[in-house]
Amino acid sequence: MSVVGKETSTGALILTLGCADRPGITARVTAFLFERGCNILEAQQFNDRGSDRFFMRVAFDPDGTPRERLREEFDAFAREFDMRWKLALRDRARRVLIMVSKFDHCLVDLLYRWRTGELNIDPVAIVSNHPREAVSHIELGDVPFYHLPVSKETKPDQEAQLRKIAEQTQAELIVLARYMQIFSDEQSEHFAGRCINIHHSFLPGFKGAKPYHQAHDRGVKIIGATAHFVTGDLDEGPIIHQDVERVTHADAPDDLVRKGRDIERRVLAEAVRLFVEERVLLNDSRTVVFRG
Repeated sequence: MSVVGKETSTGALILTLGCADRPGITARVTAFLFERGCNILEAQQFNDRGSDRFFMRVAFDPDGTPRERLREEFDAFAREFDMRWKLALRDRARRVLIMVSKFDHCLVDLLYRWRTGELNIDPVAIVSNHPREAVSHIELGDVPFYHLPVSKETKPDQEAQLRKIAEQTQAELIVLARYMQIFSDEQSEHFAGRCINIHHSFLPGFKGAKPYHQAHDRGVKIIGATAHFVTGDLDEGPIIHQDVERVTHADAPDDLVRKGRDIERRVLAEAVRLFVEERVLLNDSRTVVFRG
């Protein structure tokens, strides 16, 4: 199965693929590219012994070989292995829709990294369940802002509006930058594999109100955050990236909140980077992440 994004510019390409493991796949893929004059710039692979699946990411210079020709010929090649694959331009900015509620630290961080060129994204919309005034201090520039209030009664209609905005903006990735509303199962399924969420992650875990205060009361020594794909199971989707930071008895609840927000923003930004660089491949309830 081929998954191809809309691309208009030229340059190096990234091929990602997954299929049942069998001998010779790496040799066959690299030979395919060599025979068409392509120059491999980076290659990573993983054989999952548990699921007997094979995953691969190859960045290469097509050296003038038309992309459409490569797609057509690789599609025929991939059928032999029953591959799920994707061919994408390496340097094209991915279209990203960002969702936010009142906590804006992750949104601010993503916009900063975008403006400085650290994240190769194209923010096509910012959606919030709170009015623009809630983030009035943030310079959004030309990025459109949509206020979609939600309640139990209006949730189906609000989610339909979000799907429409995502379709109209051709968003390739939905980022929940501390968006404090739970997606319905239908919404989670609609954005499966292209919606990333960030949440606090403690040892042990604390759910409900004021998790950092709960962690302080229990005297935790490590706090952290987890970025994952959104699924119907709340905060239990395939994990993309995690990080932790040590805390001590001298840290007050406000210190944990401050440190926690710092971890959340950098973990989310890294997850977005990995996604837009085509480094994250789904492997059932887990992910294969080819770091670079």
